[in-house]
Amino acid sequence: MPVVSKVASWITWNHFFVPGPRRHFLMSIVSLALLACLFVQAAWSQTSTWRPIVLGMDGMVSSGHYGVSMTGYKMLADGGNAIDAAAAAGFASTVFEPSRTGLGGDLFMLIYVAKTGEVKFVNGTGWAPKSASIAELAARGGQREDGSIAPLVPGATSGLLLAAQKYGRLGRAKILAPSIERSESGFAVSENLQNVLKRNQPRLAPFPSTTRVWFRNGEPVKMGDVVVQPELGRTFRAIAAGGSDAFYRGPIARRVVEYLSANGGSMLDASDFAEFNAEESEPLHIRYKGYDIYGCPPNSHGHVMLQALNILEGVNLKAMGHNSALYLHYVTEALKLAFADRDAFVSDPRFIKDIPMRGMLSKEYANQRRNLIRADRAMEGLAPPGNPRATARGQVPRQPVYTARAGTERVLTGAAAFPEWIEGLTTYVAAVDKDRNMVSMTSTIWSDFGNSMYAEPGFFLNNRMGLFYTDPKDVNVVAPRKRPRMTLNPVLVLKDKKPFLAFGTPGGDTMPQAQLQFFLNFAEFGMNVQQAVEQPYVVSSSLRRSLIPHQVGGTLSVSERAPEQLRRDLAKLGHNVVTHDAKGVGSIKAILVNPATGVLMGGAAPATDSYAIGW
Repeated sequence: MPVVSKVASWITWNHFFVPGPRRHFLMSIVSLALLACLFVQAAWSQTSTWRPIVLGMDGMVSSGHYGVSMTGYKMLADGGNAIDAAAAAGFASTVFEPSRTGLGGDLFMLIYVAKTGEVKFVNGTGWAPKSASIAELAARGGQREDGSIAPLVPGATSGLLLAAQKYGRLGRAKILAPSIERSESGFAVSENLQNVLKRNQPRLAPFPSTTRVWFRNGEPVKMGDVVVQPELGRTFRAIAAGGSDAFYRGPIARRVVEYLSANGGSMLDASDFAEFNAEESEPLHIRYKGYDIYGCPPNSHGHVMLQALNILEGVNLKAMGHNSALYLHYVTEALKLAFADRDAFVSDPRFIKDIPMRGMLSKEYANQRRNLIRADRAMEGLAPPGNPRATARGQVPRQPVYTARAGTERVLTGAAAFPEWIEGLTTYVAAVDKDRNMVSMTSTIWSDFGNSMYAEPGFFLNNRMGLFYTDPKDVNVVAPRKRPRMTLNPVLVLKDKKPFLAFGTPGGDTMPQAQLQFFLNFAEFGMNVQQAVEQPYVVSSSLRRSLIPHQVGGTLSVSERAPEQLRRDLAKLGHNVVTHDAKGVGSIKAILVNPATGVLMGGAAPATDSYAIGW
């Protein structure tokens, strides 16, 4: 097309022959507009939905498993509030979603308290053993994904009990009753759990305590099989009776330590459990076009989505067109910049006292970072971190390396097109009650089935030691009693100071990417909550992966439902495009409070066992 060649010639001439400052201004303004005209035709989106929007008046729970959602809703029906529902759902996830979360894992929880209008944050993430160090890990053969040295102290139980005690109504006995029942009477294995077990059979098979419960005749249990977990039932009963003391300062912790010691040796000891407590701190907050958006502070990377939103606020996303090449390019580049700052600055604030979060979330800093995005060319490799401690006018930021040529395009098939981040790694719960208390909670044991060891108290243990670095210069380096940088980052949104939206997803480093695109689908392009959940989306691996070996990817994974022309356009911008076959935006779950009618509107991505239940 003549227009295409003219635009390309104009961009080339300005890039090479116009002086720097003027060139940058022209490129960021004029080429943005011209390229938008080119790529808006390539936009693709879905207007119908596979699932209906779930509507309710009195209360709603949306989660990664229908049994978990039903457990939470039972609390609402029994007079409990959203915090009771989320806590009960969190415990029940141990039963229904053993590959993703449970008593052996961690969680972050955001709570909107209707009575006061405040947003609270509960940090239920565990810490490293007091013996943990670079030298100790090296002496034990290095970091591993599986086995006895992979777990941290699990923080989820303390986090759930802290939230329920301080903000709930029902008490431990009622909250834990459904989980006790399903553990001792059994629950039916879903097709999704069957498939995850089969996929992880080589990891699980070496551990007799795991195969005893989750295998039959040498093979993992199948859909429709009933799994009974009497040990887990006894553990739940002990927690119902004794609370956190029963888990962290009693026989449960002792049995976990003894189990790990007898099965490969453990760095954890009884004092690592006994001295641990979940805690509350201030959530992160930004404003985006009339929305008050709350995220999780460090040791979460919850700032990534918020920082990317700040960067994109200064761009006319609507003019680009939903899921056009230019729109997806800007979303991807903004995320690259936010992830670069994550890796440079964010870890446990108890150890890193000067995390420049105020600067990272400032509009001034967002303006500076936005100017590093080129409309005609992707950043190559890792983006450089900025300097959020000094955003004075006139400062020259470190420049990215931009791709010098077009990227590549590959269509993946089979297992390669269905990576673990699509449905695994973690789970999520949203809950809203009749008083409009609201909870947004993400929990995890990290990899599928954590460290693969089903401990004798009846739950899988996490493998989050692999989130640390062993480079002494890295901000996230391992240290005694340190919490690693976590990927969990549920989101809460208020509008006009009223509860509006709770959402989140599993997916490790893809969480803020999926959540950002879901929110923009809703806020910028006017989609209803289920439409926004079911859209195709993209995921960048141009970041340093959180879990060992912390490799850098360099691809842009695009839904296989994207038109070929769109993939080609993204490759022309320098992205190395591969495909994925997720049927929605990650595995987002969401609950919206309609500000006009008060009606609750629940959405859940059509992935695995996710469901919303409301009344």
